[in-house]
Amino acid sequence: MKTVYTCFCTDIIHEGHKNVIAKARELGRVVVGALSDEALIRYNRFPTATLEERMAAYAQLDGVDEVVVQEDMLYDEILERLRPDYVIHGDNWREGPESAIRANVVSALEKFGGGCLIEVPYTTGEEARRVDRILKEKLSMPEYRRRRLKQLVKLCPIVKTLEVHSGLTGIIAEKTVVERNGKLDQFDAMWVSSLCDSTAKGKPDIELVDMSSRLRTIDDVMEVTTKPIILDGDTGGLTEHFVYNVRTLERMGVSAVIIEDKTGLKKNSLFGTEVEQTQAPIEDFCHKISAGKRVQLTEDFMIIARIESLILERGMEDALTRARAYVKAGADGIMIHSRKKDPAEIFEFCDKFRKEDKETPIVVVPTSFNSVTEEELAGHGVNIVIYANQLTRSAFPAMRNTAEEILKNHRALEADDKLMPFRDIITLIDEL
Repeated sequence: MKTVYTCFCTDIIHEGHKNVIAKARELGRVVVGALSDEALIRYNRFPTATLEERMAAYAQLDGVDEVVVQEDMLYDEILERLRPDYVIHGDNWREGPESAIRANVVSALEKFGGGCLIEVPYTTGEEARRVDRILKEKLSMPEYRRRRLKQLVKLCPIVKTLEVHSGLTGIIAEKTVVERNGKLDQFDAMWVSSLCDSTAKGKPDIELVDMSSRLRTIDDVMEVTTKPIILDGDTGGLTEHFVYNVRTLERMGVSAVIIEDKTGLKKNSLFGTEVEQTQAPIEDFCHKISAGKRVQLTEDFMIIARIESLILERGMEDALTRARAYVKAGADGIMIHSRKKDPAEIFEFCDKFRKEDKETPIVVVPTSFNSVTEEELAGHGVNIVIYANQLTRSAFPAMRNTAEEILKNHRALEADDKLMPFRDIITLIDEL
């Protein structure tokens, strides 16, 4: 009997999957691949069921003879092992980033025995749309979203995080997928920055935008996305206020808050020593961290301590001393910051910290040292990279240029060829 292979990456079976299995059954013995968690995160979305649960669900489908694990989104390894006569898939991967996966399948089939690719019409019925809605709603629930950052740190070489400051920018972070070297990639998490949130409201970045307003931004983002959120908590404010904010953020489903060890009126770290900035005494900041950890109700929420020693030119030993103390006080991660364009001091800190502590996640924001790659950062023990303000910085000049074009020409025609059609924007927004 001929062998037919298909790969599933779903948590819930709908009529489209059943159609694929029915067609495969007509051709021979059906083997279903369950995409691994690591590959699924890069390819599609975060799983809400374990790999074992997904495999069990696939095995129960009428017509399935065997279920195997496909470790990579590319098919080379699995096709070399199985040498199937047919690979069957929906025809929805002919265009867009997924076409790279299709090309890989065609090439692998030719390389490993000349099997045939069968494509069936993609199912777009009401049941399929309902299942997609269920999966999205499940992923957006606080208890699922909140724990996801810790899960990602364990699963990914490095967690890629993009700044968002509105529902629309949240959708961009959620839905942007690219093909690179034959594989698909996307952002893992979102960063709600106080700088960008303040800028979007036309306010200075001095903690003028209060937590109630910050929470409304988070709510706007959460309503249209599923990925985990890391909040820029500035200094955390008074300890007595911080503990209440921890409870609120945890209840909402935020995954982490990052607080910086400075006191007084907050000044953006990009100014460094150009403006007067005061670093908190270690004991005081440790007390704030411990107080926040004591009021948590789950193990999922993370309080990450941001160290300003390198920004304020206090030296490497001061940064390491603070890191040790903050971890001992209960910090779930350490963010180390630098204004220098060369990442050498960041690498030095990470290497020295990792010799002492192999487990505590390290977070970096490579705004100044932006030539460094994620692979280089991961090689020095970094777990989370935050692209902290790029969407805001790209939007401002584009909007200003458009405004200037309209003023110069007293019409919109000259600006129009630089603008995205509104129809394309609308298609990004899901309807219920």
